[in-house]
Formats: sequence, C-alpha cells, structure tokens
Amino acid sequence: MIMDERVSIADPGPLGLGAFAMTTFVLSAVNAGWVAAAAAPVFLTLGLFYGGLAQVLAGMWEFRKNNTFGATAFTSYGAFWLALASLVLLELLKVVNFGPAGAAATGLFLVAWTVFTFYMWVGSLRINMALILVFSALLVTFLLLDVGALGGVAAATTLGGWVGILTAIFAWYASAAGVLHSLAGHAVLPVGPRQKA
Repeated sequence: MIMDERVSIADPGPLGLGAFAMTTFVLSAVNAGWVAAAAAPVFLTLGLFYGGLAQVLAGMWEFRKNNTFGATAFTSYGAFWLALASLVLLELLKVVNFGPAGAAATGLFLVAWTVFTFYMWVGSLRINMALILVFSALLVTFLLLDVGALGGVAAATTLGGWVGILTAIFAWYASAAGVLHSLAGHAVLPVGPRQKA
C-alpha cells in the first residue's frame, strides 16, 4: 500500500503534553502531600490510559510527522507511566513484593528515567521556551525523587511533588498553546522563540 505523502495529520503534541500533565499532576499531588498517601493508586487508571496509552499513541503520530524528539519523548514517557502504573498494580495485587529493597527498586527506576530526562532536557534547549520549562522542571523533579527514594529523605520526595506540580502546569500550558493555535490559526499563548540550531 502506497501512502499519499500529501496527507497531513493533526499535531499530536497537545495530546501528549496534556496526557503527561494530568498524570504528573495527580501523582505529584500525592507526593506533595496534598492528599493522603492511601490515595496514590488514583493515578493508576490515568497512568495506564491517559498518561500511558494516549501518550504512546501521540508518540506514534509524532513518528508519522517525522518529529524524532516528540516521538521519543511521548512514546518513552507514555511507557514510563504504563510501567509505573503496572508496577504499583502488581504490588497491590501482591504479585511483586520488593520488601526491604522497595526503596532501592524505586530509586533505580527513577535514576534510569533521570538519565533519559537529562538528555531530553538538552534536546529541549533547541525547541522553545515552553518545552525548556517543562523539561527543566521535570529534571529537577526526578532528581528530588531520586534523593527521596535512595536517600530516604521524605522532604525531598515532598519537594519533588511540588516541583512535579509545577512541571504539570508548564506541560498543560504548552498543551493549551498547541490546541488554541490550531483553532485560531495563529499563536494565542506564546511558547517562546524556536531556538537556533
């Protein structure tokens, strides 16, 4: 089957950013102490379907648009939410039990994602200010959560929750900017200039 290269698709970026923002906000609200820790599983359905599945789909559509950065970011962070939600679900169902190694397991998971986020942050420096803010805040969030998990520093996890909420706000803003731009045909919410290559 030959695809018509003239066929265009809608920008999947606002979907991916919106999915990332909402799921990040909900889990970060738990980490920040806005709600009781017992409410943490509320992010499971978001992590599986919106932050997970919808973001992976956005990543696949970014591949179709030949956007390597968007495809890598959305597919990867979608997989992050799928993996995290699945891990929590498996623990709740007592299929997985890390026991005393729970903090180390969580820390290892988070550190690996911190490495990935670091080089995506570097890539964001060549896009626009809105994404620079998203990835800068996300990198700080991961670093704080790393310290919280591996160092047993509860205050770092709480602060990571607060910075995660800020990350979600930046991502929602970038998502809204994309949606409104597509409707108006021009920039409504500024995202900052595209950085020079």
